[in-house]
Amino acid sequence: MILGIDIDSCGRCLHYHNENDIAALLCDHCKKYYACFKCHDELCDHPFAPVCIRNTQPVMCGQCKNYLTYEQYQQHHCPFCQANFNPRCELHQHIYFRP
Repeated sequence: MILGIDIDSCGRCLHYHNENDIAALLCDHCKKYYACFKCHDELCDHPFAPVCIRNTQPVMCGQCKNYLTYEQYQQHHCPFCQANFNPRCELHQHIYFRP
């Protein structure tokens, strides 16, 4: 399940709603997938905690709902349904992931 504010069926939210904004990210604190860190921080009583890139499933594809490894996510598309992810998400890499 992808959590957030004004979520559509593919996990796009109030803050990020372009066609390819469909990657949900795992918060290491609450262990839930959110559409974005802004949604998480507005809905939770703790800040978004980045997950270790060695976590087995830190990302969920909003299109097909499959879980992805960090390496799969870095290919900028889902290996299961081929949906493209927003390449500008790399600007927030430090918010979502840690070594």
